[in-house]
Amino acid sequence: MMIPMIRHGATGAFALAALLVAAGCSRTMKEPAPAVNATPPAPAPAKPAVSTTLPVGVIFDGKTLTGWEITDFAGHGTVLATNGEIRVGLGHMTGITLTNTNDLPRMNYEVSLEAMRVDGSDFFCAVTFPVGKDHCSLIVGGWGGGVVGLSNINSEDASQNETTKYMNFANNKWFRVRVRVVPGKILAWIDDDQVVDVDTAEKVIGLRIETESCTPLGFATWNTAAAWRNIQVKKL
Repeated sequence: MMIPMIRHGATGAFALAALLVAAGCSRTMKEPAPAVNATPPAPAPAKPAVSTTLPVGVIFDGKTLTGWEITDFAGHGTVLATNGEIRVGLGHMTGITLTNTNDLPRMNYEVSLEAMRVDGSDFFCAVTFPVGKDHCSLIVGGWGGGVVGLSNINSEDASQNETTKYMNFANNKWFRVRVRVVPGKILAWIDDDQVVDVDTAEKVIGLRIETESCTPLGFATWNTAAAWRNIQVKKL
């Protein structure tokens, strides 16, 4: 900024001072001081995680196979989730296996469901479940349609060990199936009838090779069409 020359004594001095002050004010207006103690903008909230699995509890949503996969059995039938049910078509051996296993208990729990044979004459519900570090299966309606029992106990399957029982299962009728695993025992009920109460402390608990693909928790049929619903796991 050019300041004009002033030659009039005191009056000129006052005028010069006024011009200098004005020049300083102009510079201050053009270069404002930065704000002090400015509050930084808040970070954007994190997006909630999207879960594609189901928690332990009710583990079939009645609409989809979320949290499950169709078990890779050779020659298996169709598996569809519809109208609150899982419908299993005729096939050599057909089943589903739980994929959401993070919270799956291995002791002190119950697994339950309702099962119905739709067509065929063999087992319409094989429940494969964990027993501590091992696994076992409850067979419902095997060996021609009537055998109930655990496979395996001391390497013997449901048709030839101490849990073997025979029951009648009409087609197109729902049956409530429940398995309880506690230290030293496996218990099971069909409707209100207790069908298994076996001590496991001194026994070898195992599986038939056919159901190994259903571990740690799964359901299967043999040459039979079936329906399953209300599948639940409850910690005790």
